Amino acid sequence: MTENTEAVVHTYRTSHVGMCVSDLAKSLRFYCNGLGFVKIMEYDIDEQIPEVDAPCSLTSTFLEKDGLRIELLSYRQPGVIGTPPTRRNHVGMTHLSFFADDIDSAAEALCEYGGVLVPETRAGAGDPTAPQFVFVADPDGNRVELMHIPAGTPW
Repeated sequence: MTENTEAVVHTYRTSHVGMCVSDLAKSLRFYCNGLGFVKIMEYDIDEQIPEVDAPCSLTSTFLEKDGLRIELLSYRQPGVIGTPPTRRNHVGMTHLSFFADDIDSAAEALCEYGGVLVPETRAGAGDPTAPQFVFVADPDGNRVELMHIPAGTPW
């Protein structure tokens, strides 16, 4: 990155990641019971918002874990559309990532909370000294990466 001493300096703080969900109860079970997020705020919104067809009615639920906030957007009207990316080279946000000491048991546990193990995403299984990764899809198919970085490995 180059330094421009004449540019206006802006300061940014992390706010949240927004995710549209098709079933709020299933997503809350996955993210709160499965991943350990805590629900901190919830708003019912019944007004038109940009980039959503009229009429617009939704619930906005904020979750937090380790300073990361996720907003789950559950639309009553007009309903949800589309599907999340299924490939990591798809433009846009491809996954959330979390550390776990035992990624295989963590993935299995998330499947008990509505997740689905993504086939052929387990990396590093043959070498315990290598970084370990596996992907689980949330109830809507959004990818969640579970990773373990062995001690002494740069991260």
